[in-house]
Amino acid sequence: MKYFFILAGAASLLSLFVGCRPSSGPAGDWINWSAYHGDPQQTHYSALNQIDRNNVHRLEAAWTFRTGDSEGREIQCNPLVLDSVLYLTTGRLKCIALHAATGEEIWRFDPFADVQMGGGNNRGLAWWGEGSERRIFHAAASRLYALDARSGKPVESFGEDGSVDLRTGLGERARDLWVIMTTPGVVYRDLYIVGSRVSEGYNSAPGYIRAFDVRSGALVWTFHTIPKPGEFGNDTWPPNAHETTGGANSWPGMALDEEHGIVYVPTGSATPDPYGGSRPGANLFANCLLALNAATGERIWHFQTIRHDIWDYDLPSPPVLLDLRRNGVKVPAVVQTTKTGNTFVFNRLTGEPLFPHMEVEVPPSDIPGEQAWASQPLPVLPPPFTRQAFTRDIITRRSPEAHAAISAALDTLRHGRIFIPPSLEGTVVFPGFDGGAEWGGPAVDPIRGIMYVNANEMAWTVTMFENERYLAGLQAEGSVGGAVYAQNCMVCHGADLKGDGHYGYPPLIGIGNKYDAGQFSALIRQGRGMMPGLPFLREDEIENLYNFLLGIEDRHAAGEATQGERRIVLPYASRGFFRLLDPDGYPAVQPPWGTLTAIDLNAGEIIWQVPLGEYPELIAQGMPPTGTENYGGPVLTAGGLLFIGASRDEHFRAFDAGSGVELWRYRLPAGAYATPATYRVNGRQYVVVACGGDKMGTASGDSFVAFAIPE
Repeated sequence: MKYFFILAGAASLLSLFVGCRPSSGPAGDWINWSAYHGDPQQTHYSALNQIDRNNVHRLEAAWTFRTGDSEGREIQCNPLVLDSVLYLTTGRLKCIALHAATGEEIWRFDPFADVQMGGGNNRGLAWWGEGSERRIFHAAASRLYALDARSGKPVESFGEDGSVDLRTGLGERARDLWVIMTTPGVVYRDLYIVGSRVSEGYNSAPGYIRAFDVRSGALVWTFHTIPKPGEFGNDTWPPNAHETTGGANSWPGMALDEEHGIVYVPTGSATPDPYGGSRPGANLFANCLLALNAATGERIWHFQTIRHDIWDYDLPSPPVLLDLRRNGVKVPAVVQTTKTGNTFVFNRLTGEPLFPHMEVEVPPSDIPGEQAWASQPLPVLPPPFTRQAFTRDIITRRSPEAHAAISAALDTLRHGRIFIPPSLEGTVVFPGFDGGAEWGGPAVDPIRGIMYVNANEMAWTVTMFENERYLAGLQAEGSVGGAVYAQNCMVCHGADLKGDGHYGYPPLIGIGNKYDAGQFSALIRQGRGMMPGLPFLREDEIENLYNFLLGIEDRHAAGEATQGERRIVLPYASRGFFRLLDPDGYPAVQPPWGTLTAIDLNAGEIIWQVPLGEYPELIAQGMPPTGTENYGGPVLTAGGLLFIGASRDEHFRAFDAGSGVELWRYRLPAGAYATPATYRVNGRQYVVVACGGDKMGTASGDSFVAFAIPE
């Protein structure tokens, strides 16, 4: 048996050099999942139809692979499948190659084997090949690795011993700042075009778009998303903003039109977030869909979906490229879904909207120094796929007590429409900070022009406070650790250290039972999961922060500056972004709380919408399916099926793409907060999904499960 596996491994490795296009015959019988979300156009679509509406009920687990990385680590990976080999990333950012038909491991690469680096999530990989050479591009912490696809070893000729620093090209001030890459970029000819994730406070790196040479790792071009003097868009910022402002980064991935040589890049908000008093103006190219020349990085066109963002309304997923029809004529289109639950559709060559836009008035901010932009654009069609305002008529009616609690909360919060600026008394943000649409992105039928998107219907709150006065009080008390916490941690974990109380941001009370001082210092510097690292903090600041969290801070001994010489204190800051939940932890609005929607992009019409996910305990009480908050996107197949995990109830489902009827479900070992992939090996179609859990209060997991029809 040992010799069989050796031969099987050799056969799979040899298959790497046959080519990546779908093929069959003596060289192999496979159809690949050869890019993040299936193809450079980000369609999430596969022409496979072996699994269809008639036999999907027979689907069963064909193999399960456990990565070994299970403790409190999400897996958000959408794996690559190239000629019978599946490449994945783990919760601890290892890269592993498997036999796609059996789930047996071929090799693994651990970027942290010899040196500790920062954390972060990883959603997938990219590849490049020429002749017999093939490279897998893997981002881990602040490094981008080029791995030999046969062995998993770094290609020494790429960058410095096989990797490049992801802060390259961002300027000297980014040298010791937190920069990672959660989502793979796109390969165009001999270039790997990438975005980044940066922190969202004042002291954050800029999110420039860059292209690296796939062979040498050399930086080839850079697009400044915070324009420098003399560049287009510089006048939408205060003077010299590029020297101090960060963000405007592309963290969700991008789409590529290979024929026309255009890369489509969605960007997020500028920093600091949500207070924009230090960055008055529209802030190009934050919150933009950018069309760039893929060879040079030059701007072709752009559209800004949010001007001067103060709601964290990043563009959350890659756009999708397909052809639509207008008056019987085929039009090349690019489609961008948003956290606000809206869909922007453009001619992808010209930037011309394919549906008209309207301007929605924005109330002025009453936070001193904040200048909310007067209006925001929204498409007239397609209609929104989520509700657009939290009004009293949609307060939860799950129980009289829940209704009364949320009604009382609204008495103290600004609410009732979209785009209400953050305030000192508290503002409801609905659609919430996590959408609407999220990073999983939509699937499209490229033939029929139908889009399928999952979304959240969650109300969140944000409350601002006078940061300068608060910090001055802490400093007067000698609470250096409290000041460090207020500047860097409060936005997620709250002023009371309790997090959001149910799921999302964990409480920090009792953190000494989980981390000793050394482990805590490493966590703060490196980050973990969705928590950004803070490498710029001094060791004494981290020590004071730890002591503050333990409640043993020696306030009489603290007499130095609270934030060091380089940090700037903002006059106003947020006490945190929190879901608005009833006393039992359920969403504040009436269901649905999570949805799956089909939209005809040719007509701009919603075809159907169904809840996605359920709470078993509420079903037992007689409530119909409510949907749940959900993360990770769908996959669409020519068999007429939509496959999606994403929901909080830890199920994997198949829906009829034509009607939205659920045809099959499977209880997973942990929540599948990742987009699945589908492929064929040896004539058999598989659907695989990562089951990492560890989100929304669910248990952690470390598996990938592949499904197929029994042979």
